[in-house]
Amino acid sequence: MTFSIKNYSRGAYIYLENSEPVPRVFYIIHQGQVELVREMFTVGVEQRKVLGKGDFFGVETAMTGHKRMESAISTVASTLIEVPFDQFRILITRSTPLAMKIIRSFSIKLREFDTAITNISVEHVNLEEDPSHLFDLGKEWYNNRRFDHAAYAFQKYLQYCPKGNNVSQAKLYLQKMNKPLVAPKVNKAEINRFYAKDQIIFCENEPGDELYIIKKGSVKISKLISGKETILAVLKSGDIFGEMALLDNRPRSATAIAAEDCELAAINRQNFDKLVIEQPVMAERLITLLSERIWTAYRQLANLAIADPIGRLLDMLLIQVEKEKVPIRPKSTYNFGISGEDLLKMVGMDPAKNQQYLIELTKKKYIELDQGVIKCKNLEELDKEVSVFRKRSMKKVKKQFA
Repeated sequence: MTFSIKNYSRGAYIYLENSEPVPRVFYIIHQGQVELVREMFTVGVEQRKVLGKGDFFGVETAMTGHKRMESAISTVASTLIEVPFDQFRILITRSTPLAMKIIRSFSIKLREFDTAITNISVEHVNLEEDPSHLFDLGKEWYNNRRFDHAAYAFQKYLQYCPKGNNVSQAKLYLQKMNKPLVAPKVNKAEINRFYAKDQIIFCENEPGDELYIIKKGSVKISKLISGKETILAVLKSGDIFGEMALLDNRPRSATAIAAEDCELAAINRQNFDKLVIEQPVMAERLITLLSERIWTAYRQLANLAIADPIGRLLDMLLIQVEKEKVPIRPKSTYNFGISGEDLLKMVGMDPAKNQQYLIELTKKKYIELDQGVIKCKNLEELDKEVSVFRKRSMKKVKKQFA
């Protein structure tokens, strides 16, 4: 196995933000120092980061083929190891610690991004995850008449906070709904799991020790605060979720609900490290999927910098196209498979209060609602209009922070 060694002088650009990853490579710093800089404003996360010997960068876009998420600049004379994405499996087979380092760093970055998205979408709320908050979550769902979800939260509260201040009230709520005090047990020894549509897989603030691979169906990742639901992602067959709680041993930061009937594979903490060591194909797949999620979160944060509500909605639609790597051609069409209500939630808007934006959106000649599902009749027009909104917003952001 041979990798290229690249030398860069002080001030040299290794790659530019928003450029295609051609060739699809990432880098490990052998000697020197590299600064990562984001021009596309991503609210709530670092815009600049300095890396040193042994650090890696560019993995997310090399593994996915998406455009670069930052510019990389050699701040001193530096020597880098250039790793082609198609040799990544060989690399992690020979260096399991590197694979684990990448996976854990991705977990931290994803939690940072998800927290930033929620902080900006829902202001002035304490977002620290804690099992005691399960009771408040149950009340929110109860007040929204989502009784199965409320029962789940109350049952988990009783399980993890048996001496909590709200035990009596939680039991009373469960009795009102004619629900048992104890949630049905899950056979942890069973890797393959089935979840019916709208069934909770796990909820925010709940301790977790498993990650999940979607074998069939789709899963909605969301966060509910003060009655307002923010959709962080809609994951499909082949995606992985729940890894952050498993890797950093903290309560779940979001809720996972089956968007349709789902078949999942569950991987627990006990066999995760072994899985990475013994099955480099799985480690490669996990890192690729985490890379996709990091890129999506990066785009969602950039979306939040667009001030115009219609611009944000159109950009969120374009994100879905980019995520699926759909070629953007004149008059090319795309079925997003999401409702107008879900689109509003994906940008942190309240469907009950912001229907006027959805109405305005569907007045676009290239956007239509077909049986409640959003479709685009011309992706090139969508791409052009989003570009205008982005440039307009970037000018405002740069002026504001100048």
